[in-house]
Amino acid sequence: MPLRQRLADLRGPAVPPRPLDARALAALAANPGCGRRALLDGAGVDKTALAGALGSPAGFGQSQFAIARGNSFEARVKADGGAELLRLVHERLGAGGEPPGGRARVPDLAAAGPEGRAGRTALALREATAAAREEGAWSFLDHPMLVLEVAGTPAYLEPDAVVVHPDGRWTVVEIKSFPMIDGSADAPKVGAAARQAAVYLLALERTAARLEGAEAGHTALLVCPENFSNLPTAAVLDLRKQRAVTRRQLDRLTRVEELAAALPAGLSFDVSRPAEELAEAVASVAASYAPDCLAACELAFHCRDRAREAGSVTVLGRSVRGELGVLTTVEEALDAAAGRGEGPDDGPSPERAALRLAARLRAEALDAAGDGGRRLAGLPCPRPEVP
Repeated sequence: MPLRQRLADLRGPAVPPRPLDARALAALAANPGCGRRALLDGAGVDKTALAGALGSPAGFGQSQFAIARGNSFEARVKADGGAELLRLVHERLGAGGEPPGGRARVPDLAAAGPEGRAGRTALALREATAAAREEGAWSFLDHPMLVLEVAGTPAYLEPDAVVVHPDGRWTVVEIKSFPMIDGSADAPKVGAAARQAAVYLLALERTAARLEGAEAGHTALLVCPENFSNLPTAAVLDLRKQRAVTRRQLDRLTRVEELAAALPAGLSFDVSRPAEELAEAVASVAASYAPDCLAACELAFHCRDRAREAGSVTVLGRSVRGELGVLTTVEEALDAAAGRGEGPDDGPSPERAALRLAARLRAEALDAAGDGGRRLAGLPCPRPEVP
């Protein structure tokens, strides 16, 4: 059976594929080992509707207040033809070029449909690169439309902005409403912004490859409010690592045929089916749950419940999972700490030895601390004998 038909059967014959956006592609890069997400996204399954049908609706997303605040901040950054944005770009990434002043070009990117907008963006980038070479002009593209092929299907992506420098370089700009306090911001949020910018960079590189002499730099500019004000400040993001991870994950999506071929015939993620059938279908695809999924995947609550039922150590986080090595369940870890569950023919296990040592040291520390230490640890204290 052709792959396109197989994927259509997986999401439901009458269900149109859900297009991938930059957030979804960035989330794939954040959890590259999850076959469940790779297959569902590759097949264009609406994971929000699927989570609702399974009884575990997605619980993340921005509030209307946060969206309004973000839109207001972005409008301020881009006011006056992007003057403040271009000032920040020149300050952080100007590399000695002339300040933009009043010479910045702001091309009109309006067109019909995403295909038309993508074509208009490619033309604007070509014209901006030529103007940079001939006149040394800056160009500011507001919400351009880029295209990136994912699993044989074009994904249309819309970054906040792309700036063309006087030397012809292209830079992706990400505008976020979370604050940058004393020059630094919340690390998980910055990481998510970098992964999203890396997706845009990959699409921008595909466009640059078709234009002679065009170059998409490996850095992006993150613009955020400074401290607790609404004034913009910026930081440079090095995207080389995120770009490599995202490219590998997208290459994995092109092999979604292998994941689909391993599924039993007749299996479907059509949300019109009974919840029991959907749960069985989802369980047939291996997942790699981690607490980070709660902020990035619509199926996170469903996967967390299944991981808890199985006693998987993945619910404790990726770092704990990595430290425990061959021990994949909480019960196995507790048995190892107590010196149980290791047969006479088992080879030496550093994870088991480390857990036994940790349990012994904990017991010694609690004994030395007395009843106060046991109370802090939530352990029962022996009652004193009453004469």
